[in-house]
Amino acid sequence: MSIKRTGQSDLSVSRRSLLQAGAGLAGGALLPMTMVMPVYADDKPPIGTWPEGSKGDTVNIGAAVPRTGAYAVQGEDELKGWQLAVEHINTNHELMKKLAPKINNGVNGKKVNLVAADSGAKPNQAVQEEQTFINQNKVILMTGSTSSAVAVALNKFAQREHVLYVAGISGSNDTTGKDCVRYGFRQNFYGETAANAIGPALVKAYGKGKKAAFMTPDYTYGHTVTKSVNDYLTKNAGWTQVTNQVSPLGTQDYSQYLTNIANSGAEFIINVNWGRDAVLSVQQAKQFGLTPKMKMVIPYQIPFLAKEAGPELMEGVYAATDYWWTLEDKYPLAKLFNAAFEKKFGYKPEWGAENAYVSFAHWARMVTEAGSFYPPDVIKQYEKGETIPSLLGDVHYRPQDHQCVRPVIIVKGKAPKDMKNKEDFWEVVDVLPGEPLMQKPDAFGCKLGDYT
Repeated sequence: MSIKRTGQSDLSVSRRSLLQAGAGLAGGALLPMTMVMPVYADDKPPIGTWPEGSKGDTVNIGAAVPRTGAYAVQGEDELKGWQLAVEHINTNHELMKKLAPKINNGVNGKKVNLVAADSGAKPNQAVQEEQTFINQNKVILMTGSTSSAVAVALNKFAQREHVLYVAGISGSNDTTGKDCVRYGFRQNFYGETAANAIGPALVKAYGKGKKAAFMTPDYTYGHTVTKSVNDYLTKNAGWTQVTNQVSPLGTQDYSQYLTNIANSGAEFIINVNWGRDAVLSVQQAKQFGLTPKMKMVIPYQIPFLAKEAGPELMEGVYAATDYWWTLEDKYPLAKLFNAAFEKKFGYKPEWGAENAYVSFAHWARMVTEAGSFYPPDVIKQYEKGETIPSLLGDVHYRPQDHQCVRPVIIVKGKAPKDMKNKEDFWEVVDVLPGEPLMQKPDAFGCKLGDYT
């Protein structure tokens, strides 16, 4: 496996458009009767990077992940999860064999190689990098995001280019809602499931009729998570949103937003910010004296939040998350993952790495079960909706919107004195099954589009 940084390409020229142009020229020429035309497996016409991308002894996966900017720390964690997954696919690791039993030192007779570039959490930059991977590396799978704006852009790009895409981290309802595509899949939890998971915990802990101030990053993730959480608390517990402070991605100074919250009469701060933005807004809320007078809630927890903000600021804070390493006491596959990850990288895995690893493992399972790299074959394997393993028990993908039905974890920040080790930041309060937390498949406007 190798990881490398590639250059950028001109988006106006895609490999598929070149193929189409070539086909048009060929169609206008007189061909000798003796000319032998290429024959593809099962007489399927070329689509996306197929079959070129799977002709050699290695197949490539392209990751456009933030390695700079507000989401860089989380992006690097995701990248480590993908690296470990590729290593395990290529070496028949015990954990990967449990998740994808038909791997055999690779997938379908091919080794897997990961190429990576910095997206900066910028949609245009992510698309440009993936275009380069398609042109130069004939990638058969794309990944990345961390920002849902990037995930939505790559969804659309994947559908246009007919190359599979599995989201990195993406919390927006829209990713498998109104912006879903046939060629895109998401394994991790999202705004609606986070809201329906953490809502009951907040009502149980704090009661009904409370006043809440929201802090919302100004893009699809922030707006959909805020809406889902506010809808739940308003409808089910009579909470009131007294202010919603919307800030741009990459904000450094939250003083104006925190001043507005201080004057709002709020009892709770529901902080939907993410990445470095979450860390800074949590720290500055403390500096302004808003917390702990006001209770902080993190409905969509970020990896490394407690480590970066400090456990004393997370004490007593409720959060929803995808994974926490102490779940190894309940789930044997989580224990295997934690051990392998810590051995390679020297720290307990956060949920970005877990999501990345499982997304690749599920892709490897689908490709090997289908026995094919032909994109529609792999998509249809996902769409069977079969029960498959994850690190947190059995899950499945909904064929209607390509969302994985998986548990959501509710955690509460530990007091520093209660931490058993330097990475024991969170107490697991509950592990909630995914299905009851999810909207109906068509509730958010998902229309998947065509296979070809």
